[in-house]
Amino acid sequence: MNLNQITIPSLDLTKSIPFYQKLGLELIVHSSDTYARFACSNGATFSLHKVEKLSTGDGSWIYFEIDNLDDFVKQLIDKGFHFEELPNDKPWLWREARLKDLDNNQIIFYFAGENRLNPPWRI
Repeated sequence: MNLNQITIPSLDLTKSIPFYQKLGLELIVHSSDTYARFACSNGATFSLHKVEKLSTGDGSWIYFEIDNLDDFVKQLIDKGFHFEELPNDKPWLWREARLKDLDNNQIIFYFAGENRLNPPWRI
């Protein structure tokens, strides 16, 4: 089984679409202001669906793997993005940086290399 699509809620696609385009995602579907889909470089897609109200709690956590994480984060900072967490090494052997989107969803940019699928504690 392969995951090829994930959809997250958004209160205002007219603001969220430019946010994700500015991150570097390519908009491939825009259905009025209720749905938008973006292409990822590995063939997976990521989409936004308009909702009237967001769920309570932590929201969604979306991970985007980036080979040159530190350079990528610097480019986003230069574009005006504000990170909650700059690139740092995690105990689970990934390097991560974090920011929130306009709907309070956690966006995690990371690089894990071989450790993504084969960490030392793999079963």
